[in-house]
This record gives sequence, C-alpha cells and structure tokens, in this order.
Amino acid sequence: MGGFPGSFEGVDLAALAAREGTPLYVYSAPAIRSRIRALRGALAGLDAGIRYAVKANGNLAVLRLLAAEGAGADIVSGGELMRALHAGIAPEAIVFSGVGKTDAEIDTALAVGIGRFNIESRAELDALQRLAAARGTVAVAAVRINPDVDARTHAKISTGKAENKFGVPMDEARAWFEAAADRPNVRLDGLHMHIGSQLLSLDPVREALRRMAAFWRALEAAGHAITSIDVGGGLGVRYRDGEVAPDANEYADAIREALAGFTGRLLVEPGRWLVAEAGLLLTRVVLEKQGRERRFLMLDAGMNDLLRPSLYDAWHDIVRVGDTAGRDRVAYDVVGPVCETGDTFARQREMPRCAAGDLVAILGAGAYGASMASTYNARPLAAEVLVEEGRYAVIRQRQTFDAMIAGERPADDWRTA
Repeated sequence: MGGFPGSFEGVDLAALAAREGTPLYVYSAPAIRSRIRALRGALAGLDAGIRYAVKANGNLAVLRLLAAEGAGADIVSGGELMRALHAGIAPEAIVFSGVGKTDAEIDTALAVGIGRFNIESRAELDALQRLAAARGTVAVAAVRINPDVDARTHAKISTGKAENKFGVPMDEARAWFEAAADRPNVRLDGLHMHIGSQLLSLDPVREALRRMAAFWRALEAAGHAITSIDVGGGLGVRYRDGEVAPDANEYADAIREALAGFTGRLLVEPGRWLVAEAGLLLTRVVLEKQGRERRFLMLDAGMNDLLRPSLYDAWHDIVRVGDTAGRDRVAYDVVGPVCETGDTFARQREMPRCAAGDLVAILGAGAYGASMASTYNARPLAAEVLVEEGRYAVIRQRQTFDAMIAGERPADDWRTA
C-alpha cells in the first residue's frame, strides 16, 4: 500500500499526533459499532448471545462501547473479569474460559455470580466442585471439547487440534456427563469449542461444528440435557490487500445449518473480528538508514507496542499518512527502536519514500496490539484514543516513567519467608 488519508473518522491525524504524541493507538467507534451490529443482525432469529473476547482489546472504553451494543464478555483471567465488571458488563453475561484458572480466580468468579465456566480439564472441574461446595452454590459450566480440527491458521494461534493444550477429547467429556451426580455443585449442561484465531476459511469451522453437533445429539440421546452451546470465536479479518475474510452472515448460516434443531442458548465469542480493522497504530519516522544490503525505515513504535509481527511474522499494512504525490517508491525493512533484531514490522515493504518526522500508520491494529504491549527497554505504554465524527477521546493516557516504576522498590526492607 502507499498513502493513507490525513484524517480518520474526521480527525486530522497530524494534529492528533502533535497533540497526543506517538506511538498512539487510534480506534474508530463507528467501525466497532458497525461490526457488532452486523453480527447481531446475522444472528437474528437465533437465541444467541455475543460474548466479546476481552483479550483482543480490553480497554475499558472499548468494553463499554461493546456493552452498550449488548455484548457480554468472554474472559480468560481474573484481571479480565475485573475489567468486564468495571465496564458495566453484567456478571451473568460473562463466560470464563482459559486453561489455567487458579482457585482464587474461580472463587472470585463464583462470588460475583458469572454466567458460565468453560471447563478445560478434569483438575479444573474438580476445583470448581470443591469451591462451589464451599460457598454453598451451584456453578453452571460447559465442557470445552477439542474437536481435533486443523484451523489452517498460524501454529501459535491454533487451538483445536489434539496436540494443543486446549479443551478435552470427547470421550473424556462424555465421562464427565456420565459422572455428573458425583459433582452436585456443578451443573454441567453446556458444550464449548474454539479451534483457533484468524480463520479466513469457514471450512474448518463447519467441520468443527459438525463434530460438535454430533456430540450434542449423542449426549442428548444418552439422557444428558444440553442447554447451551458456545461455538467460540476466531473469525479472521483482512490484514492485507487480497485477503478475503468471512462475513457475519456466512458465519451465522454455518451455525444455523450445523445446529439445526438445537433449542437451547447459543453463544459466540468474537474478538479480533469486532475490533482489529477498527484500529491503527500511529507512529512517527525517526530516521532512514541505508545498510549494506537493505534500506531501513526506523519508527518510534517498537515490538513492545505491537508484538504480532515479531511473534507470528504477522502482516500489517503499513502506510505513510498524508499526500504521497510525486514521491518515488522504496523497498524498506520497517523496524522499531527496540534492541532486538526481531523488532521488525515488515521486510522489503514497498512504500512511498519517507523522511524523519513523517507519520506512518500501521493498520489492522485494533486487536492484540495494546493488549499485548509491554514496557521492554523501559519504553512506556502508548496512549490510546477513540475517534468519531471529527472528535476524539483519550481512553488511555500515555504511561509516564514514574508510573512505569511505581511498583519498584530499593532492596532496603529485607524479610524472611
């Protein structure tokens, strides 16, 4: 790609960068609303609930925006539980997924009365029974099955194959239902799956849904009531020109076809699909550097701000902001200032020639950007803003150095354990 308009949702990006600094995450409120409304419309006629995957982007303002559109939350930690509650999401609209829930996290979730636990191991099921019994309550749960389906995505975000750590085989899940009387404080009445992330083809989803549906029917035939089926998330988005991502109607049709006849509650857990394309990372060029074999474009954003390219070799379109008329095109290795060779956003990416001070936008950064950021190299966390109709709101202040070191202390208070 080449240039990018100088404004985003009517907000002048040069003026925004001058006022709020860079690197800066910028999210479009209208784009997020448009996505969740499209999904809600596609699911019309089904008894279906949207449970937003908080890990994609857990900013409280983003959560509040989605909650206002009727979304609940899919969480994977106690911290995400607190974020969802602080954003005003009702406890009963929260499902707790994740492979390593601690006793403290489970107990807190029981205390606030979340809607459902997605159970991923026998040890977790036993812990839920023990903790619910201690509270004198009954926890509602679904078993996360591992359908052994290849999601055809990056190996590090594939979660539905037999060798992945997520979920349990169907034979084990069946045994849990058969022994339900042994755990009177757990109402196991749901099924859950999630085969991976950034799925650009619905074929693996259809196959996983087919296996889920067959298991549901077998359980019901054996006398086990299933009142909820959670089909997970993972819908992919367009990160580069030429990619075609599934739309909401295709996804909903696949669910309708596979689960025809199911009269219980359906849950979906979109994350990336709702927010990724609504966000960009605004960054400024520090310098251009000609190496022996490569020309480098050094940005003030680094892998600590946006980890995906380093972690997954993920592609993000990278564009110069503003008028590019008359500029020749150059193949750059687009890199950040972090002291790691892996701090690379793109290799041999053809762009209009850039100079120090130019603004560059890294697109598709609304999901797994700020939520995966760190302070590596003592770099403060970037600010985040929400934009719409020519205005913006700062929804996360840029971290100061003092805030970054606030929890650190000199070793002058020695103790014994």
